[in-house]
Amino acid sequence: MKKKVLVTGGTGYIGSHTVVELQNEGFEVFIIDNLANSDIKVLEGIKKITGKKPVFEELDLCDYDRLHAFFTLNPGIDSIIHFAAYKAVGESVEKPVLYYYNNTVSLLNLMKCMQEFRIPSMVFSSSCTVYGQPDELPVSEDSPVQEAVSPYGNTKQIGEEIIRDTVHAYNDLKAISLRYFNPIGAHPSAEIGELPIGEPENLVPYITQTAAGIRDELRVFGDDYDTPDGSCIRDYLHVVDLAQAHVVALKRLLEGQNKDNYEVFNLGTGKGVSVFEVIDSFERVSGKKLKYRVVDRRAGDIEKIWADPSLANKEMSWATRYTLDDAMKSAWDWELNYRNIV
Repeated sequence: MKKKVLVTGGTGYIGSHTVVELQNEGFEVFIIDNLANSDIKVLEGIKKITGKKPVFEELDLCDYDRLHAFFTLNPGIDSIIHFAAYKAVGESVEKPVLYYYNNTVSLLNLMKCMQEFRIPSMVFSSSCTVYGQPDELPVSEDSPVQEAVSPYGNTKQIGEEIIRDTVHAYNDLKAISLRYFNPIGAHPSAEIGELPIGEPENLVPYITQTAAGIRDELRVFGDDYDTPDGSCIRDYLHVVDLAQAHVVALKRLLEGQNKDNYEVFNLGTGKGVSVFEVIDSFERVSGKKLKYRVVDRRAGDIEKIWADPSLANKEMSWATRYTLDDAMKSAWDWELNYRNIV
């Protein structure tokens, strides 16, 4: 019998790519999404890639009664991968109450339902933002969780604490938090990719939309950081590599390979890349010169961070396969396909 997995936020960027990998591995997938930052058409892209459209329910996780009714009507779900959250660092600085309410209440409602409906396993979409600006690089799982520099980052810290405390209180629950760095790129089919609603908050869709003529220019937030070229440094990993890590983590829980009821893994390439290096990569693979302008630093941004992914490499036998150029080419192919640009 197929394992049934609920993917919250499953029509979003990382969620949709994870749904593809789950269906390719034979899981029966259920999606809950309120479509606040995604498009229902993503389901057609998933179907084109995998041959099957997942079960979909438009639902806000903050609505406990409707969430409870969903689990009542869909018995036998074995596990949850929880993506659904507001995720823009800058917006969270401007709208902290919105972020704290949405990102914590939705998780609390899920945890209550996990207990009542006896769903034992959860993979949680966490973030490298829990490390703040680390004192030492690269960042390992033993690196201290620092005071968050944005409300978004703080909701991820709080989320991890909620899950950790819950699984330690109830021995029949277990969870893995995946602290990932900066996902970029798109599925090689170009059927799904990063599709933010409105103006992109993330670097790569802003690059591709600028190159496609949707945006007038890219703004680079600061070139006076203490980095080799003055721009911020991040660890960019291909979204397909990231999606596959979620499947590996889920199987680890379902097959009882976890060494503790609550585990944490960093997901990244182990290499820091600057904003200007990302721009160079895009120009190299697309053959297009990008119009950009350096502006003031953005509130909530940290200077530099990249992962030590060795624990995930060892314990989950997972590692990134795609390069930065691979990711940028797939992001551009997706943009061209989505905009019907020849």
